[in-house]
Amino acid sequence: MTLVIIFAVMLGLVFMGIPILLSIASVSLVGAMVIPGLVPALVPQKAFSMLDSFSLLALPYFILAGAIMTRGGLSAGLIEFSQALVGHIRGSLGHTAVISCTAMANISGSSTAEAAAVGSVTIPAMKERGYKPGMAAAIVAAAATIGPIIPPSMTMIVYGSITGVSIGGLFMAGIIPGLLIAALLMGMIYALSYLPSNSALRVTQPRSTFKQICKETKRVWPALMAPVVIMGGILSGIFTATEAGVVACVYSLIVSKVWYRRLPWKELPGVIVDAAVTTAMVAGVLGMAGVLGWLLNYLDFNDTVLTTLRGVTDSSLLMLALLVVIMLVLTMILDGLAVVVVMVPTIVYVGTAFHIDPLQLGILMVMITQIGGLTPPVAILLFITSGIAKIPFGEAVRSVWPFLGVVVFVLVAIMLVPEIATWLPHQVLGDG
Repeated sequence: MTLVIIFAVMLGLVFMGIPILLSIASVSLVGAMVIPGLVPALVPQKAFSMLDSFSLLALPYFILAGAIMTRGGLSAGLIEFSQALVGHIRGSLGHTAVISCTAMANISGSSTAEAAAVGSVTIPAMKERGYKPGMAAAIVAAAATIGPIIPPSMTMIVYGSITGVSIGGLFMAGIIPGLLIAALLMGMIYALSYLPSNSALRVTQPRSTFKQICKETKRVWPALMAPVVIMGGILSGIFTATEAGVVACVYSLIVSKVWYRRLPWKELPGVIVDAAVTTAMVAGVLGMAGVLGWLLNYLDFNDTVLTTLRGVTDSSLLMLALLVVIMLVLTMILDGLAVVVVMVPTIVYVGTAFHIDPLQLGILMVMITQIGGLTPPVAILLFITSGIAKIPFGEAVRSVWPFLGVVVFVLVAIMLVPEIATWLPHQVLGDG
């Protein structure tokens, strides 16, 4: 009964418009005050304990690296490079958005950052080319989901730090699913160009010459080398996934200052402050969600859920489907990062009991948080892109369903064929 009250009160606060951080903090503090055996002094202790993790040190560094690279001109260069590659194909600007988000995923690891950075350039261009504003917003929002799936990824870092699963393994597991989503999104855009109502998608530009492609490649090769530096260092053992965040910061600063020369020293403090504010917001949610997770664990939430679900099915596949559905519903109405921190310990507890690969489960959880960013009522990615497109939120929602279907298709495919996510890390890092 106590568990039901906790979730009911938290959801009630959220629906009243209270920020998720304050909602979780309020429920946790009141719970610590009224539940026998607990005292309020445990709340700050458990929040600090949640954040006192070596793995989480990577978060502020990757956030800062993404901010430096975005401000340093890498995003604009990647968009121009992408247009040179696919400008002659039906739906060229849509393809450009997808490729740009895929390339930026190797830098930012944040879907909201990608939606804002890529959308601010490609959405006005698509509207000018005659694309329906809702479709333009939907394409960029769907493409931005690739950001946390292809490494580096803040969500993977959080998942790994909570569960003890190898962050390097999670990084490797996201590569094939991320590329698969990108390819299928481009296929969907190409298919939609044949509908009579989407004549603007059939407008193309002349095919770029080999010389032009080489010129654009020369401009952006430092950005394209970022994943090689980061993942190469992790896989070779030169540095850990946590230390990779520091390397990414140094690399992004060198590229922005030496190669692109678009980041004056006087603007660097502002970039650092912006990254610090973002980090503080994320840390606040992590800390308070960690307190709530501890409170639920104290109330034997994990065993309660496992016992309940065992009464439904003994099939590992059906259990995985149940876990996915539960997480999908939660991420539709709550902040995805908070849901991960609170629910993932329970999800992994149940998954381990049913012998579900933790890497498969990790990638599914990351993808679910991104699907939540495309589905109302939260749909933060659609809020960002519809704001850039200057259209009502509902117009973007009406256009997103084909692209949302692509991401859900890949999610189901990984459920049925876990090797899509697990083959690469098991091959490279070994089954242990």
